[in-house]
Amino acid sequence: MNYFVTGATGFIGKRLVAKLLARPDSVIYFLVRKSELQRIGEFREYWGVDETRAIPVVGDLTEPDLGVSKSDMRKLKGKITHFFHLAAIYNLKASAEDQQRANVDGTRNTVSLADAIAAKHFHLVSSIASAGLYEGLFREDMFEEAENLDNPYFRTKHDSEAIVRKECRVPWRIFRPGIVVGDSCTGEMDKIDGPYYFFKLIQRMRKLLPSWMPTIGIEGGRINVVPVDFVVAAMDYIAHFKDEDGKCFHLTDPNPMRVGDLLNSFARAAHAPEMTVRINAAIFGFIPRNVRKALFALTPIRRIRNAVMKDLGLPDSIFEFINYPTRFDCRETLRVLKGSDIAVPPLDTYAWRLWDYWERHLDPDLFIDRTLRGQVEGKVVVVTGGSSGIGKATIRKIAEAGAIAVTVARDPQQLEETRREFEAAGLKLITHEVDIASKEQCDAFVKTMEEQYGGVDILINNAGRSIRRGIENSFDRFHDFERTMEVNYFGALRLTMGLLPGMIKKKKGHVVNISSIGVLTNAPRFSAYVASKAAMDAWTRCAASEFADRQIDFTTINMPLVKTPMISPTKLYEQVPTLTPEEAANLVVEALIHKPVRIATRLGIFGALLHSIMPKVAQIIMNTSFRMFPDSVAAGRNKETAALQNPSADQIAFAQIMRGMYF
Repeated sequence: MNYFVTGATGFIGKRLVAKLLARPDSVIYFLVRKSELQRIGEFREYWGVDETRAIPVVGDLTEPDLGVSKSDMRKLKGKITHFFHLAAIYNLKASAEDQQRANVDGTRNTVSLADAIAAKHFHLVSSIASAGLYEGLFREDMFEEAENLDNPYFRTKHDSEAIVRKECRVPWRIFRPGIVVGDSCTGEMDKIDGPYYFFKLIQRMRKLLPSWMPTIGIEGGRINVVPVDFVVAAMDYIAHFKDEDGKCFHLTDPNPMRVGDLLNSFARAAHAPEMTVRINAAIFGFIPRNVRKALFALTPIRRIRNAVMKDLGLPDSIFEFINYPTRFDCRETLRVLKGSDIAVPPLDTYAWRLWDYWERHLDPDLFIDRTLRGQVEGKVVVVTGGSSGIGKATIRKIAEAGAIAVTVARDPQQLEETRREFEAAGLKLITHEVDIASKEQCDAFVKTMEEQYGGVDILINNAGRSIRRGIENSFDRFHDFERTMEVNYFGALRLTMGLLPGMIKKKKGHVVNISSIGVLTNAPRFSAYVASKAAMDAWTRCAASEFADRQIDFTTINMPLVKTPMISPTKLYEQVPTLTPEEAANLVVEALIHKPVRIATRLGIFGALLHSIMPKVAQIIMNTSFRMFPDSVAAGRNKETAALQNPSADQIAFAQIMRGMYF
């Protein structure tokens, strides 16, 4: 049996051709553009056949009779038993003009060719989108009843069906698949579409919150999702079933899931928190469309909406699917498939395969230059406090990535030792002796960077001072608060303010501030340190808002406890879990690559959330840690009671649970 297939090299088409070739003595003629001829061997290898069973026909969807030559048309005439038309644009982001040319004009050209070569059966692969946003149950024998076809994709799929119904002289069958997702056995998919648009949001939730935490989500209409292997198997089976011409078949799930349930299926597959409380998006339906349109036209709302949509990779039309109003009857399809083993599998049985394939192959982050070199090579990067700890580990990674690596610190001996260490490793490190608490030294350094390098591309404010001392032990030590503020806030601010004009001139720049988890959790005993870091956090939020349209990014890293010389005076920290400087430097690398507004651990985010919604509970937890762990010997008034004792079982358990917290 001979077949002609358009779209044979597409996601559904490749699998349909493989299914058809499994039939004895079948031969496939498939439409290809000239540019695809070099890939013919690849397609045949996928199908497992030679040139005698998979025969390319050169043409173009947008040309009359698909641009097939007269000689090829003569060879095909009277030979084709089944003509399958799959070629189309299945993309909500495509322009209306492109969809019109491919979906409508392309179908008309295809019907013309099928008539010209006297094919015996014509099969159009349409979509449930041809029903538009119909309110209620849409049956397989319904067509003219479609409504709300404003979306270009809906309109072109509807119009392409109309062409087949009115103009095709070959006996026809129409297939309307639901939203096609990956293979239920392998998870394989070729693009981000349908529910995949929400995967990035689910992934972000997984990174932010533990899987057991309940979250607030959305509820809406029922979304009809079907795996590609079901669509192909059903199409192949129904196309060869006798006496079904002139009919339409819904290749849909007879029991579709609501949006909230569907998203929770993928959340479970991703080990992300589920939406326990859901807000029905239908409550926004009372707002007239013209009012919503005017609201989204306001500049602040429009910019926020566009930024969020771009960040999550969502198309503008995605909101039309949240309150999807249409249910699809598929009794004709079920009637024909009765007795076969072809059925839509429950989503929960294969959602994990779809998620796994997306995360391994389709996640947009996979196509970002995730190398540090791609972000910093050849750029001037300044790291303060780079002679030890986090700063040293960070500047080393930056130097290895090919940046013009510059660091400042107070101790000239440590700076020189660090420079020699880098030199021995074949790395160049530019060092400057600068006390960032000194306005004069900061001003001189900024001037030097401007004169020698034309400014700085990336500034990492890492240098800091920490004091672990309870307030009761600080009544006569006001200078503790002054000196932490002088370094952690005013020092970082001096450098940032000094280097920002150069970034403005270049129209690009990135400022990374090493803050503390203590700012999120309000750590006891660190009031001086936390207050100084919180001041820089607040200034950074203001600056980020001012420079959001100037291509200058600001990132705050709420760093958990790191084993550095800064915490060495507190012997207690030798027995609690901490990050290594290298692990901390990896967080800085993440900031340089992705440029997020904030990087924080789940514990830090949970702490901030708890302080916001249940402040009394948060205070009790923090007070418990405050009383559970003593002051250090240096900080305590009573040296004997402050001396480090062997940690108790409670202390060990608390430290393990609150990994990375300051005690």
